[in-house]
Amino acid sequence: MSVELFDLSKRTALVTGSSRGLGRAMAEGLAAAGAAVVLHGQDADRLAAATEAFRKAGYEARSVRFDLTDERAIIDAFARLDAENVALDILVNNAGMQLRKPMLELSTQEWRKVIDANLTGAFIVAREAARRMVPRGRGKIVNIGSLTSEVARATIAPYTVSKGGIKLLTRAMAAEWAAHGIQANAIGPGYMLTDMNKALIEDEKFDAWVKARTPAKRWGRPEELVGAVIFLASRASDYVNGQMIYVDGGTLAVL
Repeated sequence: MSVELFDLSKRTALVTGSSRGLGRAMAEGLAAAGAAVVLHGQDADRLAAATEAFRKAGYEARSVRFDLTDERAIIDAFARLDAENVALDILVNNAGMQLRKPMLELSTQEWRKVIDANLTGAFIVAREAARRMVPRGRGKIVNIGSLTSEVARATIAPYTVSKGGIKLLTRAMAAEWAAHGIQANAIGPGYMLTDMNKALIEDEKFDAWVKARTPAKRWGRPEELVGAVIFLASRASDYVNGQMIYVDGGTLAVL
């Protein structure tokens, strides 16, 4: 198989939530494979610093800011990209949030906040991207799910539901958009070394549980998602649609 199948030159990718963490690692991987990248975040200073770092590394990079729970802001961001003649070939729907709280103590407002950010926001961003991809007859959408796209854990109910929804949203996208040359797939990271998981990583009991539960006996590193995202963003996956790849060190493979 030719490595050219994985070449992303002359492709442009938007990665949401890419000023840090998993999103930044995936954006760096896409850029290294040749893609121009559009970074996204809400913290203006962090986003500007990330964009500058990409440019200093020799990558073509620009940025957009919008709140995933603000539909108008998302629509306006895509309009700005249109005005700048930026045509997206790849969308990585990565941005999201976590909330740890027992369901009996969870307010409806808190529930909606997570669902809106993680699931509804992903739908709106993908819809706007697909509205531009469909007329061109091609596009790659990679949604970022989680182990909780398959299994639940106590105290993270809205996150679990949102990531389960990501799995089926991905399949709905494939059902409707595959005929237009768009491949929509998903990645389910396992327990990763990220800022979002900082409290869990520093919890000795939870850290030991993760290492015991995971066949690889360790947490995953953000850069270990790069291979999967390049595959799903490239021509190598042109007949892969509606699928979810778990990058979890084997966690879901065992009891």
